[in-house]
Amino acid sequence: MLKKGYLECAVAPTTPGFSFVDSKGDFRGLDADTCRAVAAAVFGDAGRTRFVPTNGAQRLPVLQSGQVDMVAQTLTQTMTREAANGLLFAGVNFYDGQGFLVRVSSGVKRAKDLDGASICVAAGSTSELNLADWAHANNVKILPVVFEQREEGREAYNKGRCDSYSTDSSQLASIATLMSDPENQIVLPDIISKEPLGPAVRQGDDQWYLIVKWTLNALIEAEELGVTQSNIDEKLVSGNAAVKRLLGATGDYGKFLALDNKWAYNAIRSVGNYGEMFERNLGRGSVLKLPRAKNELWTRGGLMYSAPIR
Repeated sequence: MLKKGYLECAVAPTTPGFSFVDSKGDFRGLDADTCRAVAAAVFGDAGRTRFVPTNGAQRLPVLQSGQVDMVAQTLTQTMTREAANGLLFAGVNFYDGQGFLVRVSSGVKRAKDLDGASICVAAGSTSELNLADWAHANNVKILPVVFEQREEGREAYNKGRCDSYSTDSSQLASIATLMSDPENQIVLPDIISKEPLGPAVRQGDDQWYLIVKWTLNALIEAEELGVTQSNIDEKLVSGNAAVKRLLGATGDYGKFLALDNKWAYNAIRSVGNYGEMFERNLGRGSVLKLPRAKNELWTRGGLMYSAPIR
């Protein structure tokens, strides 16, 4: 990657909030910003990111074959993906869970009311496996309608070919807004799985894995320490020892990653801290307006927690 001078990152092309192409042709979203942060940490320039749009079935093969350097595509961490598929997850950038989107007019109130229903789901996703496990465990008969492309499944649901659409609950709110009758859509309260989402790399390059892992940690720690895009230069000369280590003002921590000591400074300056990324792409500053909930910092009752940089 260093020789070619840019980062190739596999992302979804049409997942609002995580990775999608805006009206200017630029990729936006939490996953897209995660890729940019890593590129900034390595090259000092977030613009050295090349996005490779892939669907759910393609994202692992393109990483395993070396066509991309990392995947940041609402990818759930599982034992099989690491132990059997040769991947390493560098952390969690969003804690999620699988749910169901249904039409208000259907009268469905809870997931178990979907007995006998047809449910659209993406092929090659944990959603497909979770749906089968949930139906079996709850003695609910369902008809999975599987699509290679997520957008094909959404359109099938939109046209009435499926009674429900099932995927990570964070995405269902955005999918509802894309339907022809958004006011007739509701996300059921039932969550049927744990979905810790995060960036992944291939096994076999420990240094690259550590770069991606600690860049994500740096974004989270920056929020913990109150370091933002707007105040980062002021914080650079602060008296806080942890902030100085994070931003490279003291210590020599970059050498452990074979990077410049300003690696974290460059990442934060490019995309902001984790909280800024969340609010811009998924929270109050976005059309989705999702609450932080489990993705709040641990000091505020959430699960986001960075290992110390020292």
